[in-house]
Amino acid sequence: MKKFQSNVPESKTLAEKWTEYRSNMPLVAPNNKRNIEVIVVGTGLAGASAAATLGELGYKVKAFCFHDSPRRAHSIAAQGGINAAKNYQNDGDSVYRLFYDTVKGGDYRSREANVHRLAEVSRNIIDQCVAQGVPFAREYGGNLANRSFGGVQVSRTFYARGQTGQQLLIGAYSALSRQISLGNVKMYNRHEMLDLVVIDNKARGIIARNLLTGKLERFGAHAVVLGTGGYGNVFYLSTNAMGSNVTASWVAHKRGAYFANPCFCQIHPTCIPVSGDYQSKLTLMSESLRNDGRVWVPKHKKDVEALRTGKMKPTDLAEEDRDYYLERIYPAFGNLVPRDVASRAAKYRCDDGHGVGATGLSVYLDFASAVIRYGKSEAISQGISNPSEEEIKQLGRAVVEKKYGNLFEMYEKITGEDPYYTPMRIYPAIHYTMGGIWVDYNLETSIPGLFATGECNFSDHGANRLGASALMQGLADGYFVLPYTIGVFLSKEIRTPMTDTSAPEFEAVENDVKNKIKKLLSINGTRSVESFHRELGVDIMWEYCGMARNAEGLKLGRQKVRALRDRFWKEVYIPHTDKDGHEFNPELEKALRVADFFELAELMMVDALDRNESCGGHFRDEYATPEGEAKRNDQDYAYVSAWEYNGLDADPILHKEELTFNDIELKTRSYK
Repeated sequence: MKKFQSNVPESKTLAEKWTEYRSNMPLVAPNNKRNIEVIVVGTGLAGASAAATLGELGYKVKAFCFHDSPRRAHSIAAQGGINAAKNYQNDGDSVYRLFYDTVKGGDYRSREANVHRLAEVSRNIIDQCVAQGVPFAREYGGNLANRSFGGVQVSRTFYARGQTGQQLLIGAYSALSRQISLGNVKMYNRHEMLDLVVIDNKARGIIARNLLTGKLERFGAHAVVLGTGGYGNVFYLSTNAMGSNVTASWVAHKRGAYFANPCFCQIHPTCIPVSGDYQSKLTLMSESLRNDGRVWVPKHKKDVEALRTGKMKPTDLAEEDRDYYLERIYPAFGNLVPRDVASRAAKYRCDDGHGVGATGLSVYLDFASAVIRYGKSEAISQGISNPSEEEIKQLGRAVVEKKYGNLFEMYEKITGEDPYYTPMRIYPAIHYTMGGIWVDYNLETSIPGLFATGECNFSDHGANRLGASALMQGLADGYFVLPYTIGVFLSKEIRTPMTDTSAPEFEAVENDVKNKIKKLLSINGTRSVESFHRELGVDIMWEYCGMARNAEGLKLGRQKVRALRDRFWKEVYIPHTDKDGHEFNPELEKALRVADFFELAELMMVDALDRNESCGGHFRDEYATPEGEAKRNDQDYAYVSAWEYNGLDADPILHKEELTFNDIELKTRSYK
């Protein structure tokens, strides 16, 4: 285990820190790179970009994903866009402003140096992706178009209609495929990392399960990189892909990697509401929709009842009877307040009985005014004098369709309602996890030689992530940060021979995995894995550690997690024909992941209970202002909680990385 410190380099100014460090860090010569192996686990934006870049640099790379293709990574689901401080709109944007917005948006719980570096390299990402052929939207004159996202007052979000994640992933996948074809990267599809091998206190390999045969396989390397995404599926209902899990991060944690800020989970305000008990997935409607959509609920409860029972349509409600509550409460930012603020505001309206839809747990996102505004502008642009109201609507609808058409189609297919004619219904849902494996400035974990990139590390977003910043971090880490910083570790490994996977350390770790699988398959209980996952996520995590938490609930929630975990290990039933699991068995895959969710869930409760304040996505009922806003406590909690694993039934050990802010003044966050 290395010394617990952030390793932020010294420099005269924050703005020069990354440039100076990059110019002076140790390098690995090209002839030595050919003799160094690196394992990259996960091939979403962070993992694929890292594997491609490391391969291009000359390292021998082994890349792993549990999908049949990297193209299926959850990064593909990102819709709205990617931030970059290009200032194409000439609206006052800059690297410092992106840095400032990100630190403020994260409620001052992120590391300054990491965030500034992210803002700096954001500009390179756009150039890289354009060179790859990513079809970003363009203005009439050919310049790349931008739009706004929550928590900012400039337009810095680059987008490819509502498919930005998909297009960026195709770019990264193309780069990765090129390296595979050149033999620099060996791709292992349908392999899931189930444990980490540590030799002489350094990460030297992984144990992976071939998901098609069920056989365990050993892979060695000089270093291991995790790019395995977030753990939002601990809540069962989330916007994450069904296969998203925490297993790779969690097994690394149990081998010595600290887990940071696990209670920092983002609730996204713009999701299609829950519609039934048998639902297993929630769908995100992009935050970009809040650029043009106005959020409202009925002012009067008599109208609420009429809308819920279908006696009235939302389009029938007069303007004066609508409460555009975000515009009313936060006039400076309006509908573009950050996600945590917008989510809590929606919750308060629904808690007060103003929610719409059959369950009363949704608010409206209305595009009627945008259609009229765009329609009038288009009529002038096309020289149409005295257009009729219907002409204006048709022209406006065409503009909205061009910007968000695929999102509207998706909403209609899921709900059966046409959002061009009736407002969308939205409600907050679990979307992103700001917590994750603790990393230092080099993205290295507390285990030397183990690195974490993208959403699976904790480093850049503090207690709340601003929209369009997830893609930015994933690609920044993979293309422009890790390929440099991993050299600091590997430059000391050039004389280290290839890792011998017959070493006793590999044998011991593989046996641990074998025993866990055998134990699961031997239970032969009566309950499905799915039923346990649902009870853990919906009945416990969302209830006691969801959009609002309090000390009493968190203590009770921890007890419930432990009790359900014990039942899981006594009552779960996993269909199988081979006692060792040597077969294609998706139910066993899920059982292994849910077993890890149980252990993570308890740590999340512990972390949320430790943080006696409200900040960003972590909202404690006891710590709120009279207006219902988050009440932060900088004096006692301006630190990163880095938890050390201490055994299944023992309390984890808390290590604190104190956060210092030299370039930003800590203020009470206000968007009014």
